[in-house]
Amino acid sequence: MEMGARVDEVLRSGKAPGFHGLVVMRGGDVVLERYGAGVDHRLGDSLGHVEFGRDTLHDLRSVSKSVVGLLYGIALGQGLVPEPGAKLVGLFPEYEDLVGDPERAHLTVEHALTMTLGLEWDESAPYTSPANSEIAMELAPDRYRFVLERPVVEAAGERWHYCGGATAVIGGIIARGAGRPLEEYAAEVLFRPLGIEAFEWTKGGHGLVSAAAGLRLRPVDLAAIGQLVLDGGRDVVAGEWLQEMLRPRVRVRDGLDYGYQWYVGSGERDSVQGMGNGGQVLCVVPGAELVVAVNAGDYDGDASGSWAVLDAVLMG
Repeated sequence: MEMGARVDEVLRSGKAPGFHGLVVMRGGDVVLERYGAGVDHRLGDSLGHVEFGRDTLHDLRSVSKSVVGLLYGIALGQGLVPEPGAKLVGLFPEYEDLVGDPERAHLTVEHALTMTLGLEWDESAPYTSPANSEIAMELAPDRYRFVLERPVVEAAGERWHYCGGATAVIGGIIARGAGRPLEEYAAEVLFRPLGIEAFEWTKGGHGLVSAAAGLRLRPVDLAAIGQLVLDGGRDVVAGEWLQEMLRPRVRVRDGLDYGYQWYVGSGERDSVQGMGNGGQVLCVVPGAELVVAVNAGDYDGDASGSWAVLDAVLMG
């Protein structure tokens, strides 16, 4: 059975009830697109029932983090941000008490890039609840202080622990280095060079975009970002950064590691992935010259439908 027929069978069977969109690229060309319909949200705001098509923007949720990883590499190449080994808290000198805290002196930018900060953080509650650390961060008076002052619970660099606050801090470092809001910098150095004109980046409670979860793109443009990674960065991001960004650095679970804001899979078919709440997936499979972008609306669910769609694409 060919790829399109396999995907259609998954959709007909009801195995992906929250499905919103799919774009597959092979060898640099779009070879398959499918779109659905259903209730959707922009972060916490309901958009009602949406009929999705090629030009419909969709939340990327935590795939936004992987885009931020690319932006850090671009900014590093331009000399706007420090190397990953730089001391993290020292980049926020306005927090004198935190800068002078010996418990935090060893934290580096790399610890944020790899989500190994060793700070207290819990995103197990729904993303509508202040019990979720990311939501609490957006409700706090100062986003960056909220993250950096979290209690130290273990040594940094030893264990991966999911932390949207780490990405928020990275986004802040990029914006400070670039001297402009993160979304403006992204538009100039990443989106426009890829021909991406339509995008939104939802802002949090501080008037700053949610670096960890707020980016909205068309699925075809999300796939274009994946193709950039597959192509080695072209003239947009240095190939050396991509190699560093996608090098496995910490174990997430068996068969899955984490690099710099990207998941790195191993096994029968090696891949690198950005993944987001609700079934948002960007999967790059170098060995097959394949890029797969999936959007869905299974927010705070198990997102099994997106994985069923992805499996149908990758079976061939």
